[in-house]
Formats: sequence, C-alpha cells, structure tokens
Amino acid sequence: MRYYGKIAFRSTAETVPGIWEEEIIERPYYGEVLRNYRALHTESKEVNDDISLRNQISIVADQFAYNHFQDMIYVEFMGTKWKAQDVEVVMPRLQITLGGEYNGDTGSQA
Repeated sequence: MRYYGKIAFRSTAETVPGIWEEEIIERPYYGEVLRNYRALHTESKEVNDDISLRNQISIVADQFAYNHFQDMIYVEFMGTKWKAQDVEVVMPRLQITLGGEYNGDTGSQA
C-alpha cells in the first residue's frame, strides 16, 4: 500500500534574542505502508478503549528528515495524526512505527 502524507517535526527557534520558542513543522513525504496493524488497549479507569496503531511506514527521506528524525512527533495517516513511536534509519529510507493518536499542538507546513 502506498503512503503520502504530512510528517511533523519539533524544533526550537530563537524568536527574539534570548527567547526560544518551540515550533512544529509539517513536511509532505511519499512512502509505503509496510505493516498495517491495530492494537486495542483496555484500561479499567477509562470509559472507552484506547486505539493504537502499530503500522510501520517507510518513507523516502530527504536530508531534512535524516537530520531531524529524532525530532519527529507525528505522522498523518488515513486522516488522523498518530504519534511517531519509533524511527529507524534504513538508508535511503526512514521506517516509522506509529503509536497512539496524537492530540498535541500541530504545526505549519514547510
């Protein structure tokens, strides 16, 4: 199965001298879905079960992705943003394992 979507990276930038702010940058990537897997987690304290994906996506990485793979925070897949749980460098690609749904801040497209 083919993949095309946005991947977000977290970075810090100096907005004014001495003031650093976090920003999230979204970039589009092409790749393939290597594994399509869902996990359902039931916690006794929760009303609804938590859904996590264990999908693995392999993207064709550019220099930015190689230099910032440790800053990857979410991957947009099937209309939802999922946490980038694990990222493995397998030149010339990055293999990303998705986790639970991402509910944090979203970024701007670079």
